[in-house]
Amino acid sequence: MRDIRANRRTTALGSAGAVVAATLIAGAFAAPTANAQSRPGQDREARGTAIAAARAAKAGIGWQDCPADWGLEKPIQCGWVSVPLDYAKPNGKQIKIAVDRIGNTGTKQERQGALVYNPGGPGASGMRFPRRVTTKAPVWANVAKAYDFVGFDPRGVGHSAPISCVDPQEFVKAPKADPVPDSEADKRAQRKLAREYAEGCQERSGAMLPHMTTPNSARDLDVIRAALGEKKLNFLGVSYGTYFGAVYGTLFPGHVRRMIVDSVVNPSREKIWYEANLDQDIAFEGRWKDWQDWVAANDATYHLGTTRAAVQAQWLKLRATAKKNPIGGLVGPAELISFFQSAPYYDSSWAPVASVFSKYVAGDTQALVDAAAPDLSDTAGNAASENGNAVYTAVECADAKWPTNWRKWDRDNTRLNKDYPFMTWANAWMNLPCATWSAKQQTPLNVKTGKGLPGVLIVQSERDAATPYDGAVELHKRFKGSRLITEKNAGSHGVTGLVNPCINERVDAYLLTGKLDRADVTCAPHATPKP
Repeated sequence: MRDIRANRRTTALGSAGAVVAATLIAGAFAAPTANAQSRPGQDREARGTAIAAARAAKAGIGWQDCPADWGLEKPIQCGWVSVPLDYAKPNGKQIKIAVDRIGNTGTKQERQGALVYNPGGPGASGMRFPRRVTTKAPVWANVAKAYDFVGFDPRGVGHSAPISCVDPQEFVKAPKADPVPDSEADKRAQRKLAREYAEGCQERSGAMLPHMTTPNSARDLDVIRAALGEKKLNFLGVSYGTYFGAVYGTLFPGHVRRMIVDSVVNPSREKIWYEANLDQDIAFEGRWKDWQDWVAANDATYHLGTTRAAVQAQWLKLRATAKKNPIGGLVGPAELISFFQSAPYYDSSWAPVASVFSKYVAGDTQALVDAAAPDLSDTAGNAASENGNAVYTAVECADAKWPTNWRKWDRDNTRLNKDYPFMTWANAWMNLPCATWSAKQQTPLNVKTGKGLPGVLIVQSERDAATPYDGAVELHKRFKGSRLITEKNAGSHGVTGLVNPCINERVDAYLLTGKLDRADVTCAPHATPKP
């Protein structure tokens, strides 16, 4: 399930094609670590990365003002880094990766290099990261004194050789079919949509698909590091960005200076990606209930019921109404799930989602239509949403081998749906194109500690829905010398951007001094949202 932050309004979540929603230079020449346990050809790709990095170190980045329509204000600058489409053929076809930066706000003496960011997805753009400086985000003020903030669009995303699987306007059209099937005919219809979506990806973006892997994106990151003139990488990855970082740390352990991973994907080969998505369904149900408890506790504001059961009854009533007659002709169950899922994702969505729900129950249907229906006039937003979903699908399908037997999908999701109905089928249809994917599917990298890997800081909330807590524990085991900060009794996705001094002070200390606690740390939760 894709991290939905990138396109909150038209996030792609749902059945394939039937979206639920409306996610220093010397170092450049060092040969990347070839992973002893990796597949044949890895050494060729390691050599290819070294060649591309050497080229990038020599070329640097031609920084200039960002294009006006990118929405990145001065003094943020933009540029390009050329990388091979296929690292086994470093002198073959090249693609351009879009990057941006803002210089450190402190003195020249305070500067510690570049901090490179990936927000997740797969399929999300990191280009807005430098805006944490221009918008004066207080949590990042100390780190901004020491680091240039660098963002980029990973391969296939945004301005970096973007891929597509379907016409964006078709992609966002609503209402979609209810993801929860009532019959075998409903399942057959969804399976057909998933197969057609996979075929659309091949037709529109086939040449890119075999190369849309997390290891290739990690190789791109090493070339970006070299182009920046950095001997070693400082990296912040959130959500899928944690798996991105884990793969980078495995392939290039000696090229890491500091790394923070926040809200961690379970890097176990057995989890990437089919099992990881099933784990999400269970965790989403738990966090959905947390939100309902909060809504019930604030009944004086929202008037949706004083118990979780009462709030759930209102949800089921809304869902049934929208199934029978889509609200405003546009908002059916699929669109509802897409909108409401942001509450179990992010605490910052608790009050806005509850407010829209409350207005609807009080008789104001327009607020819900405005929030949950696609905006067909927003062609740029719709294109970004479709692109994000295409990259999500391409990366997850290419990274690992997926079950091809429909009976397994049907059995697993039918079983889970009984106890965890909020997200299960929506998530299944979103991932089902991987069952009929025509491009090559890899074996996931064995994430582990290599020579030179420094202590990595892992940050995780205990009740995260999108990346369940076990993922942080698993990466902690695999990266020796890492430290885990657990935010107890909390569940928001993406912890480092929230105000919690127990966490914020440790993130600052690590990035500014390299200091890690002697043992793992448990922090009290950040403040509960106010209604």
